[in-house]
Amino acid sequence: MDSPVSKSDASKEKFVGSPRPSSTTMADSKAMRGCGLSNLTWVGVDKVELRQRLMMPEYIRLAMRDCIKRKDSTAIPDHLLLPGGAVADMAPHAPMVVFINPKSGGRHGPVLKERLQLLMSEEQVFDLTEVKPHEFVQYGLACLETVAAKGDECAKECRARLRIMVAGGDGTVGWVLGCLGELNKEGKLPIPPVGVIPLGTGNDLSRSFGWGGSFPFAWRSAIKRTLHRASMGPVARLDSWKILVSMPSGEVVDPPYSLKPAEDNELDQGLDAGIDASPLAKSYEGVFYNYLSIGMDAQVAYGFHHLRNTKPYLAQGPISNKIIYSGFGCTQGWFCTPCVNDPGLRGLRNIMKIHIKKANCADWEEVPVPKSVRSIVALNLHSYGSGSHPWGNLKPEYLEKRGFVEAHCDDGLIEIFGFKQGWHASFVMAELISAIHIAQAAAVRFELRGGDWRDAFLQMDGEPWKQPMSTEYSTFVEIKKVPFQSLMINNE
Repeated sequence: MDSPVSKSDASKEKFVGSPRPSSTTMADSKAMRGCGLSNLTWVGVDKVELRQRLMMPEYIRLAMRDCIKRKDSTAIPDHLLLPGGAVADMAPHAPMVVFINPKSGGRHGPVLKERLQLLMSEEQVFDLTEVKPHEFVQYGLACLETVAAKGDECAKECRARLRIMVAGGDGTVGWVLGCLGELNKEGKLPIPPVGVIPLGTGNDLSRSFGWGGSFPFAWRSAIKRTLHRASMGPVARLDSWKILVSMPSGEVVDPPYSLKPAEDNELDQGLDAGIDASPLAKSYEGVFYNYLSIGMDAQVAYGFHHLRNTKPYLAQGPISNKIIYSGFGCTQGWFCTPCVNDPGLRGLRNIMKIHIKKANCADWEEVPVPKSVRSIVALNLHSYGSGSHPWGNLKPEYLEKRGFVEAHCDDGLIEIFGFKQGWHASFVMAELISAIHIAQAAAVRFELRGGDWRDAFLQMDGEPWKQPMSTEYSTFVEIKKVPFQSLMINNE
């Protein structure tokens, strides 16, 4: 039987007549790929020229610093304002700020921060333990707008040209994107585009836009090239997805940081929940950029997350994290099912219903949950689980047969697929086979009902939580596209 996944012609290419690269060249190439630089010519970047390209004038940097510190976008000392305002020519070509999560990337956070401050300026590098993204948006960006409103053309150009780099994992990048997304609601345009210095474990957002999947060993030279590329890279668009979790009010849940109590408690009225919905429900909402998953993989992630919080000395970097993560997968039944009588180890079809809205369609329709599937993923990006592409590069005839279109991260559609167990997931992640394709949709609603199950496990962009299950009423997880797209700096 033919596979639905097409094989790339590139895999058949061979190098003919090319000299064998030296070990030094290969090491440099790996270092460049680690920071998303494989498509650049290996040419040195002048430190002084880079600094001039990125660094804002001192009076603007100090004004932004004071406004953030005082939490007042108008608290600008008079001595920091130039009489009559500065001219536009004083603005750098690509003014940039960097957010760095010192907890990501093992021991690299603090030394990377120092290096970035030397390459740019101290005031343009923000430690996320000291300055939160929403504080920068609310006070730092607003400070630029305040100065620009006083007739300062340089501040106006800095605001228009501003770019942001995030040194951290996918969760950190999503945090920054979410805070920048608030500017859309307030009509404060343009939205600064975001690039990534990958310091996390999976780094799938970073991989999807060409910034690489790991922090390189030769990072001192790679960082200069990363900042240079970020200052001139084209801007790409990224869909984001709003999730609403509605549950019976008596249930107790400890949601992740990315889920907040919802102001609007209503599910889509186009699909009647009927008697399965609790008359008294409480809801949480959030936004994700990569994926939402339900099932065994989220349970493994929850165990790892709990261990990392209680014993942080065990999680010192991506390699140790992956070893511990694999250990949890083996002990919690993801690879080996010790007892099929345990309800928590059975397929999700016992507790779940799935309804979807297709593109340009107002009606909801139910899609069956495949037998034996123990994990279901709703995926927005090509990259998942540290660089794998589980949806696959599907053949045109298969796409037509299933009513799918080629998947992109800005197409307004989300791909839904399933894993049977750890072994199946491993073969999918190795791209030997494709995942179980369930649907491609513009909106999704998962309905969960307890029965013999006490809890379900969910995770959203790497943040897992335990969701209590009711036997009397259903819990609903509804996913809809956010009206505004995020902007990313593309390094591909």
